[in-house]
Amino acid sequence: MKNVRNMTHLGLLLMSLLMMSQALASPGTDASVEFRAALAAAPDARRGDQIFATCAACHGVDGSGLPDGSVPVIGSQHYSVLLRQLVDYRHAERWDIRMEHVSRLNVIQTPQDLADVAALIASLQPMGRTVQGSGEFLTSGVRVYFERCQICHGATGQGNADRGIARLAGQHPEYLLRQFIDVVEARRPRLSKTHTPLMRELQRTELEGMADYLSRTRRSRGDIAP
Repeated sequence: MKNVRNMTHLGLLLMSLLMMSQALASPGTDASVEFRAALAAAPDARRGDQIFATCAACHGVDGSGLPDGSVPVIGSQHYSVLLRQLVDYRHAERWDIRMEHVSRLNVIQTPQDLADVAALIASLQPMGRTVQGSGEFLTSGVRVYFERCQICHGATGQGNADRGIARLAGQHPEYLLRQFIDVVEARRPRLSKTHTPLMRELQRTELEGMADYLSRTRRSRGDIAP
């Protein structure tokens, strides 16, 4: 009888582990499906403007965020990058309690909703003030950026819409620094795979210098969604 109980407990444990593994695996699959569906949608920026009203409460009506870096600049970001980030937040592939909540609200329910709001954000021209770094570590930051980052993100951090590479130019330095550290410490799962080898040996002062440099570069207008 004892053996039967033990086998029953073992069976329940194995079943629980299987269900957990399926639950952990499904977000990635769902995210890929949703991302492809959003990319295939024909975005309507006018409808996206209605959805963005919820986002504007934190990001501002022009997507400027906050100078202290607690909320990033998102206006003029590449459409493809915005879609990717929204999907990742919705499927626990990027972590921020505020964005995870907002991206799952009723205002964003379908891939079409994602396409619409991303199109609106990409069309915004941020007018808010971007705080620059102190300049203390700027020289080393520029050197490291051109050695390790500019080949993909471009000399002035404009990114690449076709390749889904984020525009970093004109971003708040405190936000950038936080993301750099999150990448190195594996808190950005998608980015950590590709970026950790480039950044893990850097000193904090070099990360600060890169963030400072990028905060000083000018944003060009985001790509208009197809």
